[in-house]
Amino acid sequence: DYELCEEWVQLYPVPREDLINLHREHLIYLLEVGDMEKALKLLQRIEDPGICLAISEQSLDQRPNLAASHFLADYLTAHFYANLTTARRNEIQALYMGSKVLLTLPELSRVNYFHLSSRPLLMVEQLLMNMKVDWVAVAVQTLHQLLAEQEIGFTVEDIDNLLSKYAEKALHFPFALKEKRS
Repeated sequence: DYELCEEWVQLYPVPREDLINLHREHLIYLLEVGDMEKALKLLQRIEDPGICLAISEQSLDQRPNLAASHFLADYLTAHFYANLTTARRNEIQALYMGSKVLLTLPELSRVNYFHLSSRPLLMVEQLLMNMKVDWVAVAVQTLHQLLAEQEIGFTVEDIDNLLSKYAEKALHFPFALKEKRS
């Protein structure tokens, strides 16, 4: 049906918003079924960069599944970095990093942390609070690698401070002295 609509668009003029809606729905469909190659080809077929940017951003704002969010965040960063405001850039990069961290977690546990995909630092904190130390180690290593390549709203020092805070809490043992009994 999407291909038929695309053929129709080639033959008859279609309002810009309708064209964006068509491509957005087609893109989301392809991403939801996991066909990233066709999704990329669809985006490459769109000649107008403004329409392509609108489709990608609107698709990302609909909060698709993890793989789709990761794909869209990566695509937007790679192709439209200069066209995005600093705040939007940071938001998309945070989502990219969060989705990358989620992909390092065991598959069955990802759903529990998906709502934090746009806030990777909070995700690390949640993992710490849930005592998932092994997962935290992998997440921190992933974030360290990603932060070396990109600027975002937090730094490696913020991660280290968070880890130090929870390490300190883990070593704090409140107890009361008791009298010795004979």
